Amino acid sequence: MKVDDLKLNTVDLKKIRHVLNDREASILSSYATLSSSAVRRAHEVRIEKGHRQEFSVDSDRILHSSAYARYIDKTQVFSLVDNDHITHRVLHVQIVSKIGRTIGRFLRLNEDLIEAIALGHDIGHCPFGHDGESYLSRLCIEHRIGPFQHNLQSVRFLEKIERKGIGINLTLQVLDGILCHDGEAHTDLLRNIKNKTFETFDHELSQKQTDHALDLIPMTLEGCVVRIADTISYVGRDIDDAIRLNLLKRSDIPKDITTILGNTNGTIVYTLVQDVIRNSIDQAYAAFSPDVSAALKALKEFNLTHIYLNPKLRPDSRKIARLFKLLFHQCLHDIEKPAKDSRIVREFLGNMHHNYRENTSPAEIARDYISGMTDKYFMRECNDLLFPRHLGTGL
Repeated sequence: MKVDDLKLNTVDLKKIRHVLNDREASILSSYATLSSSAVRRAHEVRIEKGHRQEFSVDSDRILHSSAYARYIDKTQVFSLVDNDHITHRVLHVQIVSKIGRTIGRFLRLNEDLIEAIALGHDIGHCPFGHDGESYLSRLCIEHRIGPFQHNLQSVRFLEKIERKGIGINLTLQVLDGILCHDGEAHTDLLRNIKNKTFETFDHELSQKQTDHALDLIPMTLEGCVVRIADTISYVGRDIDDAIRLNLLKRSDIPKDITTILGNTNGTIVYTLVQDVIRNSIDQAYAAFSPDVSAALKALKEFNLTHIYLNPKLRPDSRKIARLFKLLFHQCLHDIEKPAKDSRIVREFLGNMHHNYRENTSPAEIARDYISGMTDKYFMRECNDLLFPRHLGTGL
C-alpha cells in the first residue's frame, strides 16, 4: 500500500466520524448528549484528527486503565467468600453498562456516553467494598483529609493517578456522570442539570468533599440513566447472592414487594427496566412509576436490614478494620521515612509524576495506594507486614 493510500484512508475514517456525529444529531432524542458536544480539560488534536467519537474514546481509555484491571478482584458486597458465582465489582460494572445501554437505546440517548460512565463509576472503590470504604474513611478523617468517598476517588484515579499521575483526560460529561452516580440514594425521578462547566464540576467536587450527604445531579440524561441502572443492577443480584450463601430464603422477601417487582433477579431487572423506559420515553427526565418506585424503595430497605447490616455477612469485620489501620499507618511511616524498599515507595511513588509526589500529602498518598488495591493484594500486603520474609531465605 502506498503512503498516499494511507493518507486517503485516514481522511476517509475522519469523514466517517463526521457522518456518525451527523447521524447522532438526526436519530438521537433532543434530550440526548451528542458526541460533538464533548469537552475535555486539555484539547487533543489526535482525537480531533482520529476516527473515533469522543465518548467512545473515553470508554476505551477507562477499559484499558490500570484501575479497571483491578476491578477483577474487588468486593461488590460479599468478601472472603469461596464461591466463584458471587458477584465481584468487575461483573457489577458490566451489568450496569448493559442495563444502562438498554434503557438508553429505547430513550434514544448516547450509548457511548452511558457505557463510559458505567465502566468508570466504581473505579475508586477500595478493597472489601462499602465496609472497606467505612474503615478507610475513619482513617482519612483521623488524618484530616476528609472522609473517603468512592465516587470522588473514582474521579481522582482517572484525573490524577492514572498514567503515573498525569491522568487520562476524560470528557466533562463522563467525569460528571461518575461523580454524580450515587446508586444508593432513592429518587422517583431524575432530571439532569444542564450547562455545567469544568468550573462547575470542580466546585461540586469540592462541595462533596466537605458535605458527604450532598446529592449531586448529573449534567446529562445519560448520567441519570447510569445512576438508575446502578440501582437496578445490584438490588436483585445481591438477593440472589445472599440466597446462594444461605443468608436469605426467597420466601423472606415481603409479598407486597414481590407482587410488583417479582422475586428473582431476572424478573426484578426486567420489571424495573421496562418501567423506567415506559415512564421516560420522550421526556426530559428518567423516572419510575409511583408503585414501582415505592416497591423498589422497600426492597432496598429490606436489603439494608437483611443483607448489608446482617452480622453474618461480616464475621471478620473487626479484624479487617484493624488491618486497614495497621496498613495505613505503615504506609505513612514508609512515606515519611522514606523506606525505599517498601512497595508504596518503590512500586507506587517511584513511578509517579513529580507533580503528584510534590502536591500530595502522605495521608493522601496512603489513601490513594490502599484504595487502589484488590482484596488479594491488600491481604498480601498485610500478611507481609505481619509476617515479614527473612532476607535471603525465600521464606
